[in-house]
Amino acid sequence: MNLRDEQLDRYARHIILKEIGGGGQKRLLDAHALIVGAGGIGSPVIQYLAAAGVGRLTVVDDDTVSLSNLQRQTLFATRDVGSRKVVAAANVVQRMNPDVTLLPIDRRLDAGNAARLLGGVDVVIDGSDNFATRLIVADAALAASVPLVSAAVGQFEGQLAVYRGWQADRPCYRCLVGNDPDRPDASCSDQGVLGALTGVIGSLAAIEAVRQIMPFGEDSAGRLLIVDALAFRFRTIALPKDAGCSCAA
Repeated sequence: MNLRDEQLDRYARHIILKEIGGGGQKRLLDAHALIVGAGGIGSPVIQYLAAAGVGRLTVVDDDTVSLSNLQRQTLFATRDVGSRKVVAAANVVQRMNPDVTLLPIDRRLDAGNAARLLGGVDVVIDGSDNFATRLIVADAALAASVPLVSAAVGQFEGQLAVYRGWQADRPCYRCLVGNDPDRPDASCSDQGVLGALTGVIGSLAAIEAVRQIMPFGEDSAGRLLIVDALAFRFRTIALPKDAGCSCAA
C-alpha cells in the first residue's frame, strides 16, 4: 500500500471499511478531481475530498467571497470576504491535509479551456451556478470519458446524478436536459436557497466522487436523486439513455 504511519492513522476509518481498505485509500491519494464552482455545493465537496485524501484537487471559480455567500458557503469565514474564492479554498485545504494539493484556477470554465482542464482527471464535480457552464462541463466530460458528478440546488430542492454517457447503457447530461443552451438561469440571489441543503447535496456529491474513484456499493450512474427539504423526502428516478441524444451517436 505504501502508506506512511501518519496516513494509516489519518485514514484509519476508511481503511477498516472492507469496501475501501488500504488499496482504495491509496487510489484516492493518487487521484485527481476537478471541481467546478467553489460555492455552496463546492464548499463541502472540497472539504470532504480533501479530508478523504484525494491527492489533487483542481478548483475552477472566478468569483470573490461576499458576505451573502457565508450563509451557505462554509469553506469561507468573515475574514475571507473580498478574497478570491479559489485562493481562500487553497488556504483551507493546505491547513486541512498536507497530503492534498489544491490547484486554484481563478477563472470561469468555458468552451475554450474545458478540454484542457479535464485532461488527466479521474472525476469532475459540477456545482456551477449557470446552465451554459453545465452544458460545457458535461460535453467536455463526455468527450474525455471522465465521470461527471452533477449537483444542483434551488430554494428547498436539490438534485444529484452521475453521468458516464460514453458507456452503451448509461445516459449523459443532455439525455436529461436536452440541447437548449438558452435555458434561463435562476440564481440563489433571485430565488433564495436553504443554506444547509447545499451542504447536504455537496456532501452527497463528494460521496459520489469517491465512488467514481474507488467503486463501492451499487453503481449510481443512470439515476437521479431528488431531495425535497420541504416534504422531507428523497426520491431516486431512473435516467434512461436517450436514443436521439448526441451521446448515443
